[in-house]
Amino acid sequence: MAAFAEDILQAAEAAELEIESAVKNLERIVDKNQWKIIEAFQRHQVSDYHFAGSTGYAYNDRGREVLDLVYADVFGAEAALVRPHFASGTHTISTALFGVLRPGDELLYITGTPYDTLHKVIGKTGDGTGSLADFGIGYGEVALTPEGGVDWDEVALSINDNTKVIGIQRSRGYDWRSSFTVSQIGEMVRKVKELKPDIIVFVDNCYGEFTEELEPTQVGADLIAGSLIKNPGGGIAETGGYICGRRELVELAAYRLTAPGIGGEVGAMLGTTRGLYQGLFLAPHTVGQAVKGSIFAASVFARCGFETKPAWNEPRTDLIQAVAFDGPDHLIAFVQGIQRAAAVDSHVVPEPWDMPGYEHPVIMAAGTFIQGGSLELSADAPIRAPYIGYMQGGLTYSHVKYGVLMALQSMKDRKLL
Repeated sequence: MAAFAEDILQAAEAAELEIESAVKNLERIVDKNQWKIIEAFQRHQVSDYHFAGSTGYAYNDRGREVLDLVYADVFGAEAALVRPHFASGTHTISTALFGVLRPGDELLYITGTPYDTLHKVIGKTGDGTGSLADFGIGYGEVALTPEGGVDWDEVALSINDNTKVIGIQRSRGYDWRSSFTVSQIGEMVRKVKELKPDIIVFVDNCYGEFTEELEPTQVGADLIAGSLIKNPGGGIAETGGYICGRRELVELAAYRLTAPGIGGEVGAMLGTTRGLYQGLFLAPHTVGQAVKGSIFAASVFARCGFETKPAWNEPRTDLIQAVAFDGPDHLIAFVQGIQRAAAVDSHVVPEPWDMPGYEHPVIMAAGTFIQGGSLELSADAPIRAPYIGYMQGGLTYSHVKYGVLMALQSMKDRKLL
């Protein structure tokens, strides 16, 4: 049993008393989402034969077909594409964007610069990588206001005849800002449609699923995408992603994933189907455990003198807890402490490295059963000013609590606390 300093244990005890009201509200959200998923399973008469794997072309894989219907139902969408063939959230988002955009079209992000790994997908003209830019698709972005809101005057000026897709990133990414609530996204959709009614609103929904009672497709978003090794996989799904939205747009994304004219009609599931169903069933509970851990972390770190975003009593719309540190030493100690708390690879000491898809050295704690599984307890940060650590996930609250205490003890051992 790890030995933690008495002042750290006292801060943890005080934090758990402080967050009781927030946890009670969270439990209500978990109940609503769990019941919603159970009712979707029941409506589509999910049975154990739906869990069978398929091979080859996998025509008429009923388990795969019903899984799409269940996801569409849960997310309040016309259609869904749920597949283990998506390698990551970035791959899923890329598939959705390439599916609906054509040469001469423009993608406009209205929530500032998107997450680092999407930069290479957007690309630059002539970069030769097969990026959106290589295919003659334009890109623009509108910086957020100093308060972290959408700059609507600039959005109105930026939308033009070629603007086909509006991009919204729900999560904060590597920014010191609040993530956007589903209600705020609904208001964004309303205002964008007033400016250009036929525009497609796409939402990167990564880290946000089941943290609120509604999803972006239930407030007007035309297309959303996310990763199954984040929230909706429930810690069970071993790989994959999902795309939900308007039927014709989901079909275009399916054509991009496989081939035009084939789309979602093929794709061997190779024994992954049961895990995708069970992961979705478990997702509200595991997301609730992770969010409870983030609320606890916000309270404890604030008590230890660090600024946190969101604060423990602020609304939650994703898994991510950001903590601002004084410099790289604090940041590195924090991430290494999270790694020490892992059940898997606790003996590994993370160091900053040039991770593919990122523009700065990144340090990452990821002692997970699923490699890169962000619903499991993990932490990462680019080594750049301001020195902000991003913690997310935790399949059980006890693990998150253990990780937070270990991170604080790691800093204290180095006389940084």
